[in-house]
Amino acid sequence: MSLDSMSLARQIDLVFRRIRDELSHVSSGTVFVHIRNNEIGKFGVKHLPFESKDGVLPETAVKGLTELQYQAFRQMALESLKRKKSWTHGEIFFDFTVRHNMLSASITFESNYNMASLAKTI
Repeated sequence: MSLDSMSLARQIDLVFRRIRDELSHVSSGTVFVHIRNNEIGKFGVKHLPFESKDGVLPETAVKGLTELQYQAFRQMALESLKRKKSWTHGEIFFDFTVRHNMLSASITFESNYNMASLAKTI
């Protein structure tokens, strides 16, 4: 199945399925997707920085998202697409963190336009 015949929601679902394992090892960061013509090209996870003291990274067993947190995060990402209106190029950022075993998340939409394509319609 090609991307052009796949809905953006289905593409987001595939993104979350692909990064599922990575999310199980991080407790905060940003999932990002780059969109062009309503197709996802690049996507991934930006982890929050690791902090060191005196040049040494602490050995911590960071727990990532639980299965329930992952499912809730994925569902929130899918539901957020209902707020995407009339743009076909841009980026979506899903920021997340787990504090006291509670998942907090926010979404940022960034639409992109190109003056060259606008000039063609004038």
